[in-house]
Amino acid sequence: MMIAEVFALKAPANGFRLPDQDAFATARGEAFVATADNPSAIYYNPAGITQLEGNNLRVGLYGIDIDATYKQPGGGQTFQDGDTLAAIPQFFYACTPEKMPFSFGLGVYAPYGLGVNWPQDTGFRAVATKGEMTDITINPVFAFKLPQNISIGAGMTVSYANTDLQQGLSTSTFFPNIFRFKGSGWGVGYNLGLLWQPYEKISVGASFHSSVPVTMYGQTEVELLPHLPVQYQSAQTDFTFPLSAAFGISYRPTPKWNLEFDADYTDWSSFGTITVHQAVQPTPFLAQDVSLTLDWQPSWLYELGVTRYFDNGWHVSAGYAYNENSVPDANYTPLAADLDRHFFSIGTGFKGRIFNFDVAYQFGYGPARTVTGSSPSTAGQIAGQTADGTYTFISNAVFVTVGIHF
Repeated sequence: MMIAEVFALKAPANGFRLPDQDAFATARGEAFVATADNPSAIYYNPAGITQLEGNNLRVGLYGIDIDATYKQPGGGQTFQDGDTLAAIPQFFYACTPEKMPFSFGLGVYAPYGLGVNWPQDTGFRAVATKGEMTDITINPVFAFKLPQNISIGAGMTVSYANTDLQQGLSTSTFFPNIFRFKGSGWGVGYNLGLLWQPYEKISVGASFHSSVPVTMYGQTEVELLPHLPVQYQSAQTDFTFPLSAAFGISYRPTPKWNLEFDADYTDWSSFGTITVHQAVQPTPFLAQDVSLTLDWQPSWLYELGVTRYFDNGWHVSAGYAYNENSVPDANYTPLAADLDRHFFSIGTGFKGRIFNFDVAYQFGYGPARTVTGSSPSTAGQIAGQTADGTYTFISNAVFVTVGIHF
């Protein structure tokens, strides 16, 4: 019996996480957890909103162009992912009532997402061809300022996720043959933050995002041959967005300089075995439960940033981030074409009494990763196809964020 196995995720960063949620933070290489001094702290470190006065609103758009390529083993053809452009918005609002030791805020952002759509003739279409996932998170937070320059923050995360995942059932591109799952669902989690300034020139920050379990409800679509009817079945799958934790230290030798280093951990081990359960077995040739063993590994993102402030309200920033890969060769999938990646960023911005903005440019690249010994789905095995080959990555991104204080 043929078992079609497909579950794939997409990403500009490792796994499929999007750590870029503010232009100022991105210009600093995402080294922001120990600074956290604008409303996007709701995501980076909710304790940081206690540094803000009055009402603060900040919205942004992260636009990225990704050039992901695959080269067949043995010096074969090279292919490019068809989904290269993406735009991800963010919204953050924070309020500190006058003469009060507490603050509250609301964030709406996408911590995971983007997409991959490979051509049909890559040589791995029976392994996977397309993966799209969007995660929109609503994050109300509350923060409290304590003695000894300590602030704490906490919030609830309510996430809506949808996905569209697809693979071929044979090597043939001359007639339709696909297995597809489309679904959506909701999940609830929480985030925490700590900010401490033990000395005038040093600030220490930590933040934590819990794992978020989500059950995706939707349907599968199975097409075996051109003249057979397409089979649709109600289906669902359970998976868990991973927990993450970040730790950082900021050093400010003078009010005009801010240097920070962060270490950001993501526990991708929550992606073990994922099963798409169908209400009814769609055809005698396909199993009712479609399972895939991922066994992803935890990974670290190391971030370094510096900002120079000027007396007229302007500032310039630069940063670097190194992101470890999290997908082992044995369970490699082209829809999470994961590899070690380097990100370099620069940016500038202005902070006035009412209006503020930041603009950042980010360049990312991943040294070529050659995958060998990957174990594909049963459909891939029957077709004699694997995810083996060489993968590369280059990205260019522009981030614009604007805000007001009132």
